[in-house]
Amino acid sequence: MAPVFSPEPKVDGSRLKVGFVLADRFTLSAFSLFVDCLRLAGDEGDRSRPIDCSWEILGGWSSPARSSCGASVSCSTRYPDPSRYDYLVVVGGILEGPQVSEECYAYIRAAAEAGVRLVGLCTGSFVLTRAGLMTGRRCCVSWFHYQDFVDEFPRHKPIADRLYVVDGDRITCSGGLSVADLAHDIVVRHLGAAVADKSWQVLLGDRPRTGERSQPLPREGLEAADPRVRRAMLLMEQNLFEPLATPDLAERLGLSRRQLERLFHETLGEGPATTYLRMRLDYAMALLRGGRSSIMEIATAAGFRDHSHFTRSFRRRFGVPPSTVRRSGEDGRRLTCIAGQRVFGRPSPPPLDPR
Repeated sequence: MAPVFSPEPKVDGSRLKVGFVLADRFTLSAFSLFVDCLRLAGDEGDRSRPIDCSWEILGGWSSPARSSCGASVSCSTRYPDPSRYDYLVVVGGILEGPQVSEECYAYIRAAAEAGVRLVGLCTGSFVLTRAGLMTGRRCCVSWFHYQDFVDEFPRHKPIADRLYVVDGDRITCSGGLSVADLAHDIVVRHLGAAVADKSWQVLLGDRPRTGERSQPLPREGLEAADPRVRRAMLLMEQNLFEPLATPDLAERLGLSRRQLERLFHETLGEGPATTYLRMRLDYAMALLRGGRSSIMEIATAAGFRDHSHFTRSFRRRFGVPPSTVRRSGEDGRRLTCIAGQRVFGRPSPPPLDPR
């Protein structure tokens, strides 16, 4: 279906013009983080005037776009000539149903033909790939949707260990808080670091991260063929602070402890307790790298109540105690790379004591 272009002139005289396409049940936080970075950077002061940045919400329907949390956002225009925008940002959401209409797919393709930079936020990367616009391109997805992407697009190799990836005029972002990092990067490119930093400070951000930064917790086992193992991994992720005992984990999955342990050994080559411990230690490593919390606070956040047990387990996993990582940012970066290779070519780690 050919897109219908509204005969409208250029948006305005702003230096950065962005059009948003919101998928059905889109992620509201991804949209709001991105547009707020534009809003705060685009004005002089804090009056939300689109002086240097302007944005429009596009749609082919009269009803508002519905977000995954139930809040709706009204479209500001239909489908104008895409060449009026510097970026067309596709905000994805829940992976059920078509997400966008055929008319919208046609519009996104027309934007690509017009040389507009395309951005996929959250599962917006799925929309761009379905539109046939990511062939031969690197595509960033959240670790949470890694297996969904592989299942739907077996010829593509997604990147799930980066916050966002810029591949020419295609930009894909894993979602979550990394959307603000990407928006900051785009504002820097067009309006300069001073303008971008002003908006970041108003949002009370610490320091913007580059796209090369690893996602906080890339997960092992997401490529596992058995969906029960993948679900167990997600339950582990949701309960790092208060780890679940293996019998409790099995009960939540409707399995016996013996069945769960057999599935993990068949799929990952190790028991669920060992996998769980590895996830908690990798989480602790990410916290050591990225925050200012004390080692004891980090140990507690990763589900350890005994400092000596944490230090001993950490050393067995990474070869150095947590205090060494805290003192040396370079060691932390190197060792976190090891921690992040679990999905993407996992090395053979030293044995862990799952007690």
